[in-house]
Amino acid sequence: MDGTENNLRLFPKKDARLYMSFMYVTFVSLLVGGLMGLLQTFVRSGRFTLPFNINYYTILTVHGVILGLVLTTFFILGFQFALMGKTVGITDKQRNAGWVSFWMMLVGTVMAAVTILVGQANVLYTFYAPLAAHPAFYFGLAFVIIGSWIGAFTNFRQLYVWKKAHKGEKSPLLAFMVVINMLMWVIASLGVATSVVIQFIPWSLGYTETINVLVSRTLFWYFGHPLVYFWLLPAYMAWYAIIPKIIGGKLFSDSLARLAFILLLMFSIPVGFHHQLTEPGIDPTWKFIQVVLTMMVVIPSLMTAFSIFATFEITGRKKGFSSLFGWFKKLPWGDVRFFAPFVGMVAFIPGGIGGIINASHQMNALVHNTIWITGHFHLTVATTVILTYFGIAYWLVPHLTGRRLTKQLNKLGIIQTIIWTVGMTIMSTAMHIQGLLGGPRRSAYSEYAGGAQVDTWIGYQLAQAVGGTILFIGILLMTYIFIKLTFFSPRGVEEFPIAAEDEDAQVTPKILENWYLWVGITIALIAFAYTIPMIDIIKHSPPGSIPFKWPIGRM
Repeated sequence: MDGTENNLRLFPKKDARLYMSFMYVTFVSLLVGGLMGLLQTFVRSGRFTLPFNINYYTILTVHGVILGLVLTTFFILGFQFALMGKTVGITDKQRNAGWVSFWMMLVGTVMAAVTILVGQANVLYTFYAPLAAHPAFYFGLAFVIIGSWIGAFTNFRQLYVWKKAHKGEKSPLLAFMVVINMLMWVIASLGVATSVVIQFIPWSLGYTETINVLVSRTLFWYFGHPLVYFWLLPAYMAWYAIIPKIIGGKLFSDSLARLAFILLLMFSIPVGFHHQLTEPGIDPTWKFIQVVLTMMVVIPSLMTAFSIFATFEITGRKKGFSSLFGWFKKLPWGDVRFFAPFVGMVAFIPGGIGGIINASHQMNALVHNTIWITGHFHLTVATTVILTYFGIAYWLVPHLTGRRLTKQLNKLGIIQTIIWTVGMTIMSTAMHIQGLLGGPRRSAYSEYAGGAQVDTWIGYQLAQAVGGTILFIGILLMTYIFIKLTFFSPRGVEEFPIAAEDEDAQVTPKILENWYLWVGITIALIAFAYTIPMIDIIKHSPPGSIPFKWPIGRM
């Protein structure tokens, strides 16, 4: 790990400029996507109608794509480029490749966003066929994916160059974690890239008359589940290797951290069928197999929970707090760099439990097409992941801009975290309860001809509007904090906190850096989980579908 001196050393301006470019897109996306989310909750309350004949499904698509794909991907690449720059360095060629990655992703984002905003891509976040978008939407998605691959291979090259210069040495933990995450991203995104390039683009251009709907959805969820872990692993990076430094402690176990990431690489991809448990045309045996593989992901998550709280307790004990929970009381609750990610950790407990429910065949049948799923998504991604990203931004942005996280901004950050938590608790809880009552997802407000069951939903939809309003206040406050940290906070040096490994930790086995072994096992698991069912799906698929465009009809 890097020493304190390196943690305090600012990046050269040409490096910081690249990393900050990703942050600018991130927080613009937060504001735009958050506004769309607020409007959604208003519409679903039944008390508000969108002006200018704006379609509800337009803002729903903007909300999902901008927050679920754009914000997360840009933040992750910017954060990971900064981690690689700090731990293994970046050359001029690598920095140039980083800029190519950024601009290609930005162009793709603009293309997709424009088609959505003009009503030519009301296909939602999952862009399920047979709903069809304008070809520019799919080309935009392709550019974003290709741009992210350029970023990924740049990261791979950075670690390779470092390893050549440091033969026999253990790679920096954060660099190892970044490479694992980008390996998972590249392997997983091959599915959605194949679907977009081979299926959707020719279909949307009229070169093919129909599309195989089941194949397209299967390829999407081959990508869609590891996508969740692509979002989550940067939060894990912070929990494992950054939070310990912030609380004055050390990394509990380098070996455990690496093993957890390897397990997540292996078991996060061959599990997409648990998103398709209600989908006809997939053999139930393979659904069962992938559900079993899904449960394996629980293991590295529990390992992470153990490691993090062991770090908390050991740090407290070394500071002299000997009572049963004295160490817990003395954690730095007033430091937003710790407080925001900690709240995210706590939210992951009910979020993880909900994930087990969603992946269980019988229980999934109850909640699958209900707003329960949306509530779960907001607990895991919009709370656990996003609050950890915010916690990272409080030190990363001032470190990149040469400014300070002042006491006033730290206090505002604490307030922002509380506002976010209150708003999300109200909104997500209401979604979960409404889902158990049968309330559908992906739908605007409707009284469904006055059904008695629908009457039980309305109050919870009003609660979602209340929670969404509180959340948007939190978004505005976070945007203000970002602007202050970027342009107006006092000049200074904010630490880039990287924890050293505990001196009592065991030596990391070299096998944990055997990339051929772990990538090979990952590919073997994917081949086992998908080869036979994909052949079966293609062989026995029903006739393909012509394109439909919401809300007009056939194209």
